[in-house]
Amino acid sequence: MNDGLTTHGLDEDIRVEQVRLVFTNMKNSLYLGIALALVLLAALYSAHNPLPLLTWFSLVALGRVTCVSYAMLALRRGVSATNAPRLIRAMCVIKAFEGFAWGSLTWIVMGQGSLSEQLLTMAALAGVSGNAVSLLAPVFPLYASMQLVQLGVINSKLWLEGSSYSVLAVGCTLYVIGQIGQALMVQRESRESIGLRFENRDLLKRLQVESSRTEQALIEAEQANLAKSRFLAAASHDLRQPVHAQELFLEVLARSQLSQAQHKVLSSARAASQASAQMLNTLLDFSRIEAGVIEPQRRVFQLQPLLCALENELGSQADAKHIVYRSRETHLAVESDPSLLELILRNLISNAIRYTHQGGLLVACRKRGQSVSIEVFDTGIGIEPAQQTDVFREFQQLGNPERDRLKGLGLGLAISQGLAQSLGHALGLQSRPGRGSVFRIQVPCATGLLSSDAFVAASPATLHTGRLRGLHVLVIEDDASVRQGMLQLLEGWGCVCRGGEDIDDALRLVTDWPVELLISDYRLREHQTGGLVVQRVREAINAQVPALIITGDTAPERLREARDIDVPLLHKPVSPLQLYRVLSDMVGTPAGH
Repeated sequence: MNDGLTTHGLDEDIRVEQVRLVFTNMKNSLYLGIALALVLLAALYSAHNPLPLLTWFSLVALGRVTCVSYAMLALRRGVSATNAPRLIRAMCVIKAFEGFAWGSLTWIVMGQGSLSEQLLTMAALAGVSGNAVSLLAPVFPLYASMQLVQLGVINSKLWLEGSSYSVLAVGCTLYVIGQIGQALMVQRESRESIGLRFENRDLLKRLQVESSRTEQALIEAEQANLAKSRFLAAASHDLRQPVHAQELFLEVLARSQLSQAQHKVLSSARAASQASAQMLNTLLDFSRIEAGVIEPQRRVFQLQPLLCALENELGSQADAKHIVYRSRETHLAVESDPSLLELILRNLISNAIRYTHQGGLLVACRKRGQSVSIEVFDTGIGIEPAQQTDVFREFQQLGNPERDRLKGLGLGLAISQGLAQSLGHALGLQSRPGRGSVFRIQVPCATGLLSSDAFVAASPATLHTGRLRGLHVLVIEDDASVRQGMLQLLEGWGCVCRGGEDIDDALRLVTDWPVELLISDYRLREHQTGGLVVQRVREAINAQVPALIITGDTAPERLREARDIDVPLLHKPVSPLQLYRVLSDMVGTPAGH
């Protein structure tokens, strides 16, 4: 029923448009019709028939003016589905009158005028009939009412004139029949054209609605993504604070007198703390990619030291699962950022170990044209073809519906993909379910001189006490536990420390105290920042005191702001070793073992 109503409504809309079309054309044909009547009046006028011709001309002019006036009035008032039938009926009467007026010319000329006048009359009426097809055919009743009345008036005169004119009457009838067929075809084409225009209009409206919905959905998705990023940043910041404080306190505790059992408990606590720090650093890496603050530092370096360092670091994880870890030796050198490439490969290798339960994995390199393909093969569970794109999305994990924290956060491959894009390296995947996977990253071959310090493997270090002894350090941190842990750690290294929680404390503490190094959290209370602390302290003491910013904020906009500060930046949780090395470099003291 709904489809029937819809079709009926479309038919009415088409009919309204056809009436508007015909009435508009009538409005534009006033002068043409009267001009033709004047030409015929002048050509046929003679002394013996002035009154009949003037009467005929008056009837034609009256019919034309009435038709055009009615059409203009209807258009001004508006044509609708309600009044369209009434307008058509009224116009049919007017067009019948016009047909009668034009056809009556034959009663004046045919049989009385000269042959040329009779030919001119029939030719003119044929032209009027032909014009009616193009003008009135979209609303066929209008054409039929005019044409049939005109034909009836003409033929009645021709039949009265006798047999010599009967043939002409038959010809006129055939001519009109042919025009009726043409008029019906024009009506059908106009209907299809108008119907197509309505369909296009409806399609455009639907497209606009769908576009509006899509745009709204995109806005909502972007807002949801921003909300997610803000949530992650806030959660990351709030989690980093206690983990950072925990790292500091554990380091202070490690330097105290402990029994063997206490050292064992401390070792377990530090392992748990480092696992938490690793997860938070994964979130930081993801936030840095989203914020667009990663700036690759490309250089030329050998791949083998990097592969050896990764095998030394991650091999124990493979051994714990009783699977084989092999890296094929290579002499190839590449041009890339060694730190970022290391992070990509660490994520790929960790992922291979996590999802491989028997067999093992192989890391190998091969030269392909002007690039080196670094490949990580595994004999793990494999990935279904439909999931091979999804695994590069954030928080996507296979076989971990219970969100086991030991299986990570599902960000490793997303981070690797983002870092690869930042470096301009292609990262690809081939996998067969149940047989294993291979991840490949294409890195440009080395074209310049090798850098001897391009890659330095991370290794644990033993801190020597006294390296920073006597250094005056000001710590500005609004989290009391973090501030207390930092002060105890620095004092354990022999530093002379003072601490505060905002700019006012910082300015008060340096008034009569020779600060030599400033450490500040980035985000403080009352919208204060570490960058502002550094600026105000330097202005107060009129010296470019070395400064370090430490932050747990991973919001993209905060990362961009912090990057723009010309001060070294560390992200919480900061390991004591990392902090010691940075401070040693800042004050010009070697940070060796």
